[in-house]
Amino acid sequence: VQLQASGGGLVQAGGSLRLSCAAERRTLSNNGVGWFRQAPGKEREFVASISWNGGSTSYSDSVKGRFIVSRDRAANTVYLQMNSLKPEDMAVYYCASARSAYGTMYSRDYIYWGRGTQVTVSS
Repeated sequence: VQLQASGGGLVQAGGSLRLSCAAERRTLSNNGVGWFRQAPGKEREFVASISWNGGSTSYSDSVKGRFIVSRDRAANTVYLQMNSLKPEDMAVYYCASARSAYGTMYSRDYIYWGRGTQVTVSS
């Protein structure tokens, strides 16, 4: 199973980016999906998660109110809309498919991980 996160790039502080997470050779429709990020020299941290049908979402306190996670089941894709970006949001962002229908904030609950996408925020 291959997951691919895309949509990263360079943006000025206060700007927006939308990340996408797509799966190859497997449907994401029945699983929760999470977004995590890892900045240089720091541990990977939870950003957001969404349930199998999009009915339940969760965010870390650091992004709540600025980021929105959503999914298009027909397109087999999960999105992370990132608004009001700050320099501290700069990291490699990863998406992952959960073992269950609901995402959690714990990386141990995810079974498939995608290659990350770099988000760079200039001040």
